[in-house]
Amino acid sequence: MAGGNSALAQTWPTKPMRIVIAQAPGSATDVISRVVANPLSEALGQPIVIDARPGAGGVLGTEVAARSAPDGYTLFMGNNSTHGSNPAVYAKLPYDAVKDFAPVSFVASVPYVLVVDPALPVRSVQEFVAYAKARPGKLNYASAGNGSTHHFCGELFKSMTGVDMQHIPYKGSGPGIAGLLGGEVSMMFANVADIGSQIKAGKVRALAVTAPRRAATLPEVPTMAEAGLPDFVVTSWFGLLVPAGTPAPIVARLNAETVKVLGRADVKATLAQQGLEVASSTPEQFGAHIQSEIARFTKIAKAAGIKAE
Repeated sequence: MAGGNSALAQTWPTKPMRIVIAQAPGSATDVISRVVANPLSEALGQPIVIDARPGAGGVLGTEVAARSAPDGYTLFMGNNSTHGSNPAVYAKLPYDAVKDFAPVSFVASVPYVLVVDPALPVRSVQEFVAYAKARPGKLNYASAGNGSTHHFCGELFKSMTGVDMQHIPYKGSGPGIAGLLGGEVSMMFANVADIGSQIKAGKVRALAVTAPRRAATLPEVPTMAEAGLPDFVVTSWFGLLVPAGTPAPIVARLNAETVKVLGRADVKATLAQQGLEVASSTPEQFGAHIQSEIARFTKIAKAAGIKAE
C-alpha cells in the first residue's frame, strides 16, 4: 500500500481542488484562504476554489469538510471556532474536530480587541470596569452568537473583573460590529482583522488587545496584561486541515507547499495588513494546538456555563 500511496502523491493533484470555509465570503477566514490559495494553486498546478458554507456557527461548513472524500482535493480552513470553541459548547456535533480531520499546518493568528462605543466616557480597561461596576446589568456586549469566541471573551472578562453585563448574541461578527456602530451595545470583543478599519476611522474606541504582545497594526493599544488582566489571552487563529484518512504522502506534500507559501514575503505582507501574524507548523504541532485549545475553551465554558443554542 505504501508504494501505491507514494505513487499517488506524485501524480496528485490531477484536477481542481477546493478549500471549504465555514464562514461567509468576506470574513477573515475567507480573506486568508484566498491569500493562501493563489500561490498554493501555482505550486500544485491546479486551480483552487474557495467553497464558503456558512451557517450554524461554523458547524455546517465543518461537517461538509469532514464528510468529504479523503483524496487530497478538499481542504478545510479551520479556526478557533470550528476547532476550539464549538467542540466545547455544543452538546452534540455532527463531526469530531480531532478524529474527523488530519491537520496540515497552522496558518495565522490575530488577537481580539476590546472595543467600546466612543460615546462612553472611558479610555482604558480600568475606566470601563469602573464605569460598568457603577451600572450593574445596564451595559451590554455583542458577540457573533452563543458559544462564539467573542462570547467566550465577554464571559471571561466578566469573570475576571466582576462586572455584570448583558450578552447580546448576533448572527455573526459583522452584524455584531454593526450593532456596536449603531449604538445597540456598549462593547464587544472583535478580532483585529474584522474591526481594524473602524478603529482607525474612530468609529469605535479600542481599549486593549487579547494577545501576549501588542498588535503590529494597533501599536498604541495596550495588551490585556498591560491593562491589568495578565492571564487574558485569546487569539483568533486559522489553519489548514484535510478529511481524516487522506493519504499521508499527500498530507506531507500539502504541508511542505503550505510552509513554503507562508514563508513568502508577499504573503506575509498581505496578511500583516489585515493584522494577521503568519506562522506555519508541522501537522503534529497544529494537532497539539487544536487539542490544547479545545481543552482551554471547555474549561472556560464549564466555569461560565456557556452553551450553544
